[in-house]
Amino acid sequence: MLSHDRIWSALDALAERHGLTASGLARRAGLDPTAFNKSKRCGADGRDRWPSTESLSKVLGATGASLDEFMKLVQGDQPVADTGFPDGAFPPQTGSIPLLGFAQAGSGGFFDDGGFPAGQGWDVVEFPAAPSNRPGVYALEVQGDSMMPLYRDGDILVVEPGAQIRRGDRVVVRSRDGEVMAKVLNRQSAKSIELVSLNPDHPNRSFDLSEIDWMARIIWASQ
Repeated sequence: MLSHDRIWSALDALAERHGLTASGLARRAGLDPTAFNKSKRCGADGRDRWPSTESLSKVLGATGASLDEFMKLVQGDQPVADTGFPDGAFPPQTGSIPLLGFAQAGSGGFFDDGGFPAGQGWDVVEFPAAPSNRPGVYALEVQGDSMMPLYRDGDILVVEPGAQIRRGDRVVVRSRDGEVMAKVLNRQSAKSIELVSLNPDHPNRSFDLSEIDWMARIIWASQ
């Protein structure tokens, strides 16, 4: 059956077969690097987005895969990974999600272009079924007291990249300079965002969108 989930899972499996992330597969096919990111698979209105036939044709040409091979992946005749991680770094585990410290999150190689987990070096943490069943969800461990009094050192924040973000939501933001911060979204325009600090001892921040690598909503916190 040509379902939305199976088509995207087949693309993920094809990328994994070639040691690529979804972004890497898109680049190899000559497409926008974010074309296959999980954040692009649903529209802002919640409707499913499907890859175009032109995109699929370019992917098959770039990987040397035949249409028959791709359809076998779609039909599930071969193992299909839907972990969001290259090289099988994170096999599916019920109730488990990838975990990374805030200090490490600012380093390169841990996220793809859409802000989804990628690469090696992640730990794994057990979490309730509701967050863990959402595609791309991961956890960040608070380090230090910069987020007091709301979040303490050692607290775990569950983050959902690609989720719709509204004013007043608590978010994790990564700048293109590698700075990672947890803030409250105060305002977002077509060109900039304004963030309110969780700690009154730390200033509020404003950024041009060109300065932001990605922003993801915090959906759960251990406290």
